[in-house]
Amino acid sequence: MAESRVQVSPLNEGEQQLLRKIAHVSLLLDGYDDLFSDFDPRPYSQRRLSDDFMVEAKKAVKDKASGSLELLLLLPAAKRKPGLENVIRRRLRDYFTKFYESLQRERQAVIRQGALFIILGFCFMVITTFILIYTAKQAFLLTLLIVILEPAGWFLFWEGLNLIIFESKRKAPDMRFYEKMASCAIGFHSY
Repeated sequence: MAESRVQVSPLNEGEQQLLRKIAHVSLLLDGYDDLFSDFDPRPYSQRRLSDDFMVEAKKAVKDKASGSLELLLLLPAAKRKPGLENVIRRRLRDYFTKFYESLQRERQAVIRQGALFIILGFCFMVITTFILIYTAKQAFLLTLLIVILEPAGWFLFWEGLNLIIFESKRKAPDMRFYEKMASCAIGFHSY
């Protein structure tokens, strides 16, 4: 019995538009090198992603919901190499996962530092209050200690709140991007 082979023909314009609607994010590439930095000579399994690709991916993914996101990379049929696509798919997923985890660790470190500042600030304020209430003498060293501890307490307390409330949120847009990209389905198709 003869084995039938399916030939994949390039998509016409209408099919390309339909495909772009079905896939959540479609990017048109001239070749695989468009994904990677021109200055990195390593193999595709280790290369750094191109800044241009990252900028375009961020723009394309910005308004997309997390979850069932699909990244479809469209290449000329003559330039596609399915074996290489698996390596690139793995590299992209590893890259996005690594950066998401890195940003997550940085955010957690900022929150821990903020919590430490709040606790230290509160302790300084308690010590200052204790000195004010329980020492009747107006000794120079106690007054100096109050002058130092009171603003230090307030500073640490408010700076800790700033770190937890505002600084930790500055990483949120990048974290959302890398989280979406780390969990998205990555596909290649010919145009």
